[in-house]
Amino acid sequence: MAQVYSDADAPLTPLLHRTVAIIGYGSQGHAQAQNLRDSGIKVIVGARMGLSWERAQADGFEVCTIPEAVARADVLMLLVNDEAQPALYREQIAPHLRPGQTLGFAHGFNIHYGQITPPEDVDVILVSPKAVGPQLRRLYLQGHGAPCLIAVHQDYTGEAKAIALAYARALGGTRAGVYETTFREECEADLFGEQAVLCGGVPALIRAAFETLVEAGYAPEVAYFECLHELKLITDLIYESGIRGMLFAISDTAQYGATTRGERIIDAHVRENLRAVLRDIQTGQFAREWILENLAGRPVFRALERAAAEHPIEQVGEVVRARMAFHKSSTQTP
Repeated sequence: MAQVYSDADAPLTPLLHRTVAIIGYGSQGHAQAQNLRDSGIKVIVGARMGLSWERAQADGFEVCTIPEAVARADVLMLLVNDEAQPALYREQIAPHLRPGQTLGFAHGFNIHYGQITPPEDVDVILVSPKAVGPQLRRLYLQGHGAPCLIAVHQDYTGEAKAIALAYARALGGTRAGVYETTFREECEADLFGEQAVLCGGVPALIRAAFETLVEAGYAPEVAYFECLHELKLITDLIYESGIRGMLFAISDTAQYGATTRGERIIDAHVRENLRAVLRDIQTGQFAREWILENLAGRPVFRALERAAAEHPIEQVGEVVRARMAFHKSSTQTP
């Protein structure tokens, strides 16, 4: 079981005399910078000229170039996309690092797979909120918080863990629990969860089920409602009460069908596929593939992106969602 920390275990003291530089002002950067500031931490933003720079300035932050932010800050939180981090680190961060600084990440990919190798005289930590940026900010403002994972890769100063805990608390994480992990565990489990369930497995199952109904002669709109639209109802129940709580809340007919048919879908063959996906992550095969894909200009990525956008479920979904007024104010279709 993971070690869990709360407010009592994570004083803000290690950060109160330090300056934190948020590198990248996207979804996570925007939320983390504001939560840190509201927790009494001195924050500056390192960004490139453009929309992020202007947005950070509009939010009242002191914004500077990334090299200047590195030179001025004690703690650097690197919050740009994984694939952009190595070049950014080599060109704008590494030349300006000094001994005793803390280099922070929200995902372990580039450290675990050796794309970034910090010098030995800096602390290297991970603070990974289990929420997207807007939710992280919203929960903080509501007096709650999102759970966080923390890890230490290098502890040059002897304060790395204390800094990670203080940072997680400043985000609001200790209100919901901060869990200790490693860069390897966070990275591999995160990739597996995305690929096997959250962003890969579930959408693939939705499309396959939709296609099965349509091929059998059911109306596409009916298939959309039953295989996609109602998923939110079930995931909300699972999020709030777990799988057991969801099964208790649904009808007995639905529960019997779920418990007798679910294992026919997730059978031994699917489980072996899951193990194969995990092996690709553990051996670095997926990382190599993704790194090479970016070096080649993302031809496979863009082709798959086009194919997903052209799937019939997307055309049906646009029509169905357009008739639901509440969608217009809460979501946007890409």
